[in-house]
Amino acid sequence: MAAAACLRALGAKGSGWLRRGPWAPLTTGFCSGGPAGIGRPEPGPRPTIARQRDGIRSIVLSDPKGRNALSLAMLKSLQSDILHEAESQDLKVIIISAEGPVFSSGHDLKELTDEQGPDYHAEIFRTCSEVMMLIQNHPVPIIAMVNGLATAAGCQLVASCDIAVASDKSSFAMPGVNIGLFCSTPAVALGRAVPRKVALEMLFTGEPISAQEALLHGLLSRVVPEERLEEETMRIARKVASLSRPVLSLGKATFYRQLAQDLRTAYHLTSQTMLDNLGMPDGQEGVKAFLQKRKPVWSH
Repeated sequence: MAAAACLRALGAKGSGWLRRGPWAPLTTGFCSGGPAGIGRPEPGPRPTIARQRDGIRSIVLSDPKGRNALSLAMLKSLQSDILHEAESQDLKVIIISAEGPVFSSGHDLKELTDEQGPDYHAEIFRTCSEVMMLIQNHPVPIIAMVNGLATAAGCQLVASCDIAVASDKSSFAMPGVNIGLFCSTPAVALGRAVPRKVALEMLFTGEPISAQEALLHGLLSRVVPEERLEEETMRIARKVASLSRPVLSLGKATFYRQLAQDLRTAYHLTSQTMLDNLGMPDGQEGVKAFLQKRKPVWSH
């Protein structure tokens, strides 16, 4: 319920709009969204592609010529794809990936000149912040699958995801300082993912770190050879999709809530969550299945 409330607060408006992809067949009505244009961030081609199969939704940043920059259109499209039927029990996990050699170069600098003005700039940063918070507040785990360079807000996107798998060819940077625009908003996610001194070195110098360095410092969950990236990411996604969605949703929400608490409050909060978890049908099913040495049958 808490996750659902957070989604509504971030602008969930019922069913959205997704493009069909090679994972068809999709659930009946998956692409329906009422009259033309409902749920679309703006007219014209969408800069993301989304498709879903077996509980796994794949969202692809699909503007490789633009280095998958997080333009306002890209952010709104990504937001729409994440929000689409977020409370549907058919959705178990989301993977965010990208086309081309750059995962995302961050904000589109052409949108940040004084020609657009402060109101437009404010909308960009507000929308970006909403997307990053949405990832954390979403009821299902969200995985970043990174193959290439992720900089500034693109690195922020990786840091915001619950799990991040990258190829050994990937690299990460906060280069805003080099163009006189300190990466203050990307620093929010970065500073919560890596040690402070690592974050500040990246922010103060703008120099990139390798995938192995990112793994060492906690920005990534794992690093694999490029040819194994999709295989490994899908292995994790399928494992997550095989588990109880209500249990994972409860656990994810509580994990992020307790991080901001002092030790005593965190244990009080999580102890109550354990009681709530035991009271759930899937909680009891899992315990009984373990004791009976059988595979559990989840409700969702």
